[in-house]
Amino acid sequence: MDAAVDASISQFELNEEQRAIQEMAQAFAADRVAPNALDWDRRKHFPADVIRETGPLGLGGIYIRDDVGGSALGRLDAVLIFEALSHADPAFSSFISIHNMVASMIDRFGNEEQRQRFLPKLTSMEWLASYCLTEPGSGSDAAALKTRAVKSGGDYILNGAKQFISGAGDSDVYAVMVRTGADGPKGISTIVVPKDAPGLSFGANEHKMGWHMQSTRQVIFEDCKVPAENLLSGEGAGFGIAMAGLDGGRLNIAACSLGGAQSALDKALSYTAEREAFGSKINQFQALQFRLADMETELQAARIFLYAAASKLDRKAPDAGKWSAMAKRFVTDTGFNVANDALQLLGGYGYLHDYGIEKLVRDLRVHQILEGTNEIMRVIIARALIGR
Repeated sequence: MDAAVDASISQFELNEEQRAIQEMAQAFAADRVAPNALDWDRRKHFPADVIRETGPLGLGGIYIRDDVGGSALGRLDAVLIFEALSHADPAFSSFISIHNMVASMIDRFGNEEQRQRFLPKLTSMEWLASYCLTEPGSGSDAAALKTRAVKSGGDYILNGAKQFISGAGDSDVYAVMVRTGADGPKGISTIVVPKDAPGLSFGANEHKMGWHMQSTRQVIFEDCKVPAENLLSGEGAGFGIAMAGLDGGRLNIAACSLGGAQSALDKALSYTAEREAFGSKINQFQALQFRLADMETELQAARIFLYAAASKLDRKAPDAGKWSAMAKRFVTDTGFNVANDALQLLGGYGYLHDYGIEKLVRDLRVHQILEGTNEIMRVIIARALIGR
């Protein structure tokens, strides 16, 4: 993994601090995540204890300001971290990404009192966080959400439900997009809901194709009372907050695909160097060599693309949103295809849980759907090119 990463990122001239960050994440992933990933997947176990171990390493607030315990790193730094973690387990890395997305929303859009109240416990990983946008009746059409929040004295009363929420029931706080005004994006607000809010409940854990170590449930609001002081940036600002969170989140999830796919390629290289057929190692057959060469080429192209997009977001380039969408589309498609090709190279063994590749294929498939489907990424890209 290290040589492949170094070859692609040399043009970005990582400084010593960035290399130290990368090595720290790789070491933690190898020591605490990789040995447990298959077991967590098999048991559908949410490893809250190991997730919380990332707090002292600074991974609970990667790009959060340091006055509240954040690491104040950039988006390229974050991509390096998520890629390293996902080499051990994409589902684990993806949850850390979601947590950081919520923390970033509070850091960017919360007032000083909100920042000081929520972020020290989020950056330390004492509290875990979930992002709540999707509903049973609104996914890609996020502006059509129906969950409503009505002001009542010093509180908001929430009614509705959120669907496919990672960490639901396990997380301590929920960044929830709600409707406080008229239909459409201008009527949406963002409010932070604590787990112990009266009227908050959770559905059954979904039976999913992948991401088994993460709980995925409905988040249900039935006259749920939340203090009005938990509203971020006032009524009507929520859609912009949600979309701002997704720009960085798309890069993070792409990094999770990249690391997972690199792991699959590494496993395929090891297997084909050992497996014999027709009197020789199978990596001596030109057809397999060509397949491996294509997988390496596509992964390196995806890596360079992703790092370039992260650098644009760090620089606040005007086209950073388009690049985030392009990188998310390209890298997650490439990541899934490389993992699927790796499974094919292992033949029947690739289909077995103990070899780890079938888990990677299952985990990476959802990356083409969440944080905006790859079809929606094409819509965003096209609009940037030719307008609405």
